[in-house]
Amino acid sequence: MHQTISFHRAHFKDMCNQKENSKLKLVDLVKPASLEHMPTASLMLSGPPIEPLTRLMTYDSDQWEAFINEWVSHLSEDYLSVQRFTGAGDKGVDIAAFKDRRCLLGDWHNYQCKHYAKPLGPSDAYLEIGKCLWYSFKKHFVPPSRYIFVAPRGASTQLGQLLANEVKLKSGLEKAWEKSVSQKITTTDKVDLVGDFKTFVDRFDFSIFEAASLLEILKVHRETPYFIQRFGGGLPARPKVNPLPEVIELQETVYTGKLFAAYSEHSDTIVKSIEDLKGQSKLRKHFDRSREAFFHSESLRVFVRDKTEPGTFESLQDEICDAVSDICDADHPDGFVRVVAVTDKAQSLKLDAHPLSPSTFPRDLKGICHQLANDDRLDWTNDD
Repeated sequence: MHQTISFHRAHFKDMCNQKENSKLKLVDLVKPASLEHMPTASLMLSGPPIEPLTRLMTYDSDQWEAFINEWVSHLSEDYLSVQRFTGAGDKGVDIAAFKDRRCLLGDWHNYQCKHYAKPLGPSDAYLEIGKCLWYSFKKHFVPPSRYIFVAPRGASTQLGQLLANEVKLKSGLEKAWEKSVSQKITTTDKVDLVGDFKTFVDRFDFSIFEAASLLEILKVHRETPYFIQRFGGGLPARPKVNPLPEVIELQETVYTGKLFAAYSEHSDTIVKSIEDLKGQSKLRKHFDRSREAFFHSESLRVFVRDKTEPGTFESLQDEICDAVSDICDADHPDGFVRVVAVTDKAQSLKLDAHPLSPSTFPRDLKGICHQLANDDRLDWTNDD
């Protein structure tokens, strides 16, 4: 071992001595630059985050269509429904957004997904335009009022210029038809640009064809419930909770009624309103804290409603309900002792695996218990 190391050192020294008389070049190693930020647990586990634009370039065609479907479903357009067509025989319709109940026979937009490793060029677009022309001519569908190409790397400069000039787009299609389109529309027949079909094409409105910008797509998608699941980054900071309403609101009647019943059991008096808690400061303070916790959890529910997939907040409620049910079903001297035991258990829960964990505070967990009571999933007294 020592001899081997000595040999290598000697050999390296000889090489250094000979570098003036040879082509050998020795370059000093540069020390790696330090990270700009302190490493975090997530960074050490998963590495630096991948930007959405970069991540999209790794998608396959199915992932790309699913992503576009999410985007289209949350556009500001007045769509009644959005449908994704998959598999063979889609007749050039990938994602159809319908503006009325007649669907493909009414007012609709076609979002044509093309997943290529290069920008979308004229030849790529001509075939899809040809399908739209042919199948609308054959009355498989009414021509869409908008036809939008969506590709990860966008449209090429040449295609972009054609889409901005419907006369040149139509002329380019006609010149490319015989070579690039006619034999590729169907697998059985050649489609010639002649006769009634030629007349139909001549009268067709080529201004419906356009291409979407990937940056604009991401801008809209960022506001959907799917963005965080696809690209990470976590939820934004929660806004402050509004001040507690002085008067019990309609949405509070069930859980507050259950609290009053629990207080009645505990104090051996009749409690049916806030006024009945006069002289019982401990119960009044608990009631106020319970209402604050309820509205805290309501603010969380509203906060995540449009930022996560449907059912995400409800799954958090389910987790808490499962965790506290045994405590709730156990024997307790009275309802007040039971609700305190249940909410204490909820506040001590570790929900690190749940996607809402980073945005959830202990007060939310307590408040969710009151939400569950409001939904009749938890009861504090045997009479509830």
